[in-house]
Amino acid sequence: QVRLVESGGGLVQAGGSLRLSCATSGLTFSTYAVGWFRQVPGKEREFVAGITWSGIGTNYADSVRGRFTISRENAKNTVYLQMNSLKPEDTAVYYCASRPRGVRLTMEEYDYWGQGTQVTVSS
Repeated sequence: QVRLVESGGGLVQAGGSLRLSCATSGLTFSTYAVGWFRQVPGKEREFVAGITWSGIGTNYADSVRGRFTISRENAKNTVYLQMNSLKPEDTAVYYCASRPRGVRLTMEEYDYWGQGTQVTVSS
């Protein structure tokens, strides 16, 4: 059974930082790409960042590029999202998702999802 579990969310002031983790089990992690998405009520889930199976390739949404960094540690079957210079508009539930090999930008192309972790940025 494949499981993805997010952690690290919370409440932070604008300008602060958080690091999200996505711990996986039940899949050959080193062959899967991982993406981070976020969703606010009433809006579609949007792509935030992704990392390829090898860790060499990364993608970022324009809204987070330069502030967020995605990384992976295959020995721990875990992907991280370091979020710096947080803004109130970053407030959302953050989800990680996985799919074989390459990063895709739409949620429909991901096979497995976590349950999400809430990030709230106060102004």
